[in-house]
Amino acid sequence: MIKLKSRFIVVEGAIGVGKTSLVLLLSKKFNAKSNLEIVEENPFLSKFYNDIERYAFQTQIFFLLNRYKQQLELVQQDLFNQLIFSDYLFAKDRLFAHLNLSGNELSMYERLYEIMVKDIPSPDLIIYLQASTETLMKRITLRDRPFERKISYEYMRRLNLAYQEFFSYPDNYKKSTLIKIDTNDLDFVSKKKDLEYIISQIYKEDDLK
Repeated sequence: MIKLKSRFIVVEGAIGVGKTSLVLLLSKKFNAKSNLEIVEENPFLSKFYNDIERYAFQTQIFFLLNRYKQQLELVQQDLFNQLIFSDYLFAKDRLFAHLNLSGNELSMYERLYEIMVKDIPSPDLIIYLQASTETLMKRITLRDRPFERKISYEYMRRLNLAYQEFFSYPDNYKKSTLIKIDTNDLDFVSKKKDLEYIISQIYKEDDLK
C-alpha cells in the first residue's frame, strides 16, 4: 500500500450515506487511526426526531461540545505524523444548526461556534459521499437504529440539499481538497471493486498535492 501525503482525511455526507463504514474500511486498509463521531451517546437525539423544534438546541449544543472536544484531542495526538480518517467535518455542526435552529437559539449557537472553530484543524482531503434522498432513506431503514426510525423523508430531503449547497461553495472547505463520490450504485462494504474505486480517487487527488 503506497503511503499518502495527506495526514488528515475526512469522510462526509448526509445521514445514512456510509461515512463510518467507509472510514473503518479505509483505516484498516491504510493502517491508520479512525476518529468516529459520538452519536448514540447524545441523550437528546431520540427526543429530537419526535419533536425537532423543542429539542433542537439541546441536541445541537451536545454535538457541538463533543465534536469540539474530539477535534482538540486530534491536535494533541500529533496530527501531522499519523494518518487519521474521520467520519465527520467539524463544519457539519453548523450545517445542522442552520437546518434546525432559528432566532435567539441560532444566534447563541453562532457565538459559540465562532469561538471554537478557530482551534479546529482543517483536513487535507474531504471525501464527500453523495446519494439520493431515496437511497439514504433505504439505507437508514436497513440499518434500523432505534433513534433514527422517526426521521422523515422531508427532513432528509432538506439535509441532503444542505450538504449539496455546502459543498458547492469552495470557501466552505478552502484549505482542503474535495473529492465527490456518487454512492447510489456503489456498495463499498460488500464489493471490493467499489472500495478500490474510492481508494483510486483518493490516490489521484493526493498525488496532486
